[in-house]
Amino acid sequence: MRTRGSIALLILDVDGVLTDGRLYFGARGEALKVFDVRDGYGLVALQRAGVTVAVISGRRAGAVRARCRELGIRHVYQGVADKLAVFERLRARLKLARGACACVGDDLPDVPLMKAVGLSFAVADAHAGARRAAHFVTRHGGGRGAVREVCDLLLARRARGGRAR
Repeated sequence: MRTRGSIALLILDVDGVLTDGRLYFGARGEALKVFDVRDGYGLVALQRAGVTVAVISGRRAGAVRARCRELGIRHVYQGVADKLAVFERLRARLKLARGACACVGDDLPDVPLMKAVGLSFAVADAHAGARRAAHFVTRHGGGRGAVREVCDLLLARRARGGRAR
């Protein structure tokens, strides 16, 4: 797998990527989500290395806003029907080429974005369509270390001067 240049922006889906995709509902109807602490550590390390992290999710949840705030992720877009359009606006604002962007997805709504970026990842338990669209499929499932795996790969790639495995 080869891409040009180094990755400056990593875009993440939430349900099925940062979480295992299951939704827990409390007695008052609030959705509860479980995040992997190792994924969080990887995202903080990636940001410290100079990579911007963004979240683009089709659903809205207060838990996502709280987790992103905790991790220092400033670009958080929830309730998004057209992830590609949001990506293009963010990319333009950050003045980045498509090739300098990466994303992690798990299902069909992520595929247009996965095809638009320079480097795309699908989590191990992703829908077959997302796995086919990805340049790389993680060994770990969503919410179970897949994002950490991506962060570690991107950090190692930066250390090698942008070269992938």
